[in-house]
Amino acid sequence: MPHRAHLFSLRFAHALREACIDERYTSSRFLKDLMAGVTVGIIAIPLAMALAIASGVAPQYGLYTAFIAGFIIAVLGGSRFSISGPTAAFVVILYPIAQNYGLGGLLLATLMSGVLLVMMALMRLGRFIEYIPESVTLGFTGGIAVVIATLQVKDFFGLSVESIPEPYWDKLAVLAQQMPALDGMSTLVAAATLAVMLLWPRLKTPVPPHLPAVVIGSLLALWLNANGAAIETIGSRFSYLLPDGSTGAGIPPFLPEFTWPWQQLNAQGEPVGLSWAMLQALLPAAFAIAMLGAIESLLCAVVLDGMTGRRHSANSELMGQGIGNIVVPFFGGITATAAIARSAANYRAGAESPVSAMIHALVVLLALVSLAGVLAYLPMPAMAALLIMVAWNMSEAPKAVHLLKTAPRMDVLVFLTCFSLTVVLDMVIAITAGVLLAAVLFMREMAQMTKVTDISGSKRVKPFGLSEDWQVFKINGPLFFAAADRIFGDLAGLSRQTHGIILYMDGVTVLDAGGLSALNKLIASCREANTQIFIADLQFQPLRTLARAGLQPEPGVSQFYPTLAAALEAAASGSLQNLR
Repeated sequence: MPHRAHLFSLRFAHALREACIDERYTSSRFLKDLMAGVTVGIIAIPLAMALAIASGVAPQYGLYTAFIAGFIIAVLGGSRFSISGPTAAFVVILYPIAQNYGLGGLLLATLMSGVLLVMMALMRLGRFIEYIPESVTLGFTGGIAVVIATLQVKDFFGLSVESIPEPYWDKLAVLAQQMPALDGMSTLVAAATLAVMLLWPRLKTPVPPHLPAVVIGSLLALWLNANGAAIETIGSRFSYLLPDGSTGAGIPPFLPEFTWPWQQLNAQGEPVGLSWAMLQALLPAAFAIAMLGAIESLLCAVVLDGMTGRRHSANSELMGQGIGNIVVPFFGGITATAAIARSAANYRAGAESPVSAMIHALVVLLALVSLAGVLAYLPMPAMAALLIMVAWNMSEAPKAVHLLKTAPRMDVLVFLTCFSLTVVLDMVIAITAGVLLAAVLFMREMAQMTKVTDISGSKRVKPFGLSEDWQVFKINGPLFFAAADRIFGDLAGLSRQTHGIILYMDGVTVLDAGGLSALNKLIASCREANTQIFIADLQFQPLRTLARAGLQPEPGVSQFYPTLAAALEAAASGSLQNLR
């Protein structure tokens, strides 16, 4: 169908070609893209740094991701207004990889996930995004938000925690033990930053709240440090090597160099290396990154479609995301995907095409080479407060609460399962369990909807003068494996008590292999009981299933009729008896 073509198409650089070649690209459109790109680029700078820190690596790697992957995906992707870069959703996956395998392992896993995304695009798997229930997405995004917020407690309160354990309950235990030793000045800076982000929207200015919040938090930290406080900043926590061998504080003010990802360092400070054992160890993480990247980027595209009335190309977007994640690790960039909040801000700022996302990437690049010294003054408590706000927005708490209040129990159970498994165990386990649980519960609901009704005494049957030893049953609903055994099993029991039965199946839209097997058992039961069975008014799909299976009428046992009236006439006249 034409309105679903976006789910199946694959075209290289689809969004850019559609917006700037298929449509006339004018100077006025470029000016709109320029303003939107500058706006969202400024928004992305502190977010990219904060998300890199939350993922367990130095802040410059988030900036590398934003301008390299952000530019490549904008050029090659399939969503016109998407802004790609580091996102909060990946933190729960990337942080354990960085802790266990170092930067090298993280970059290698990102490269592998990019290859998987390209394979998904070539296999046209973008259409499957529509099969993920909202209860699953709300569940795992809410769980991710809880984990992200928990990871920020250390910097928010200035706690002295050397390392945070991976199991969630151990995280809580360690943080609770250190809470009495919180640093009041760090907490003050974090609280002030968070307060500005909460109160700023009331001013109704076009400036996004996290920018003035980070500026105010930084100025407050600078004043407190000048008066004897010891608030940690990006400059005091992170360092880099200069070409002359000396050490610089904060973020290196130069472009990243091309480096093979497997030559980057692991958690023990040695090159991670490229081996089959390492690839096997990282494959589950790479698969998780690819799956989440696909879900996140395509959900972002769907949200933008709803805002703009346009259509993205799902497989083209997967292709762009895949190539971006293949290239960026060679320059030190971590995993990238489309960011819903930044993409929405891009559209609201007046973006016309992917050119705005390309300009956003250049703005981040400019900040890296010209403002690295200033960015070093950003306080870690302010970064933590920023990420807590990002986690809150990501959780979509109002929507989740509405689901809990109004959704059927099936959806509530799926939501709670995904949420709890994401927090306690693993996001991949949570999504897998959520989708499987949703599928099983849905099949249960559908099976319960399939009903069989005795219509032997109805006004539609009586005029044919059917004898009392014949019964007519109407079946409504899909006859798939979860319902067919129950329906046909009940009919098999009834068939032993009558001379013949007529199955009126105009309400059966689906007959699968399980339903076909159950029907064959019913026919066999009728044969043993010397009962005739007439099947009337089959829909197209069940009729095709029977034809492919080669199921033929059996004289004296089974017969098929195009309409209920034809079956009733045959039963009333005893035509099948004459064939014996």
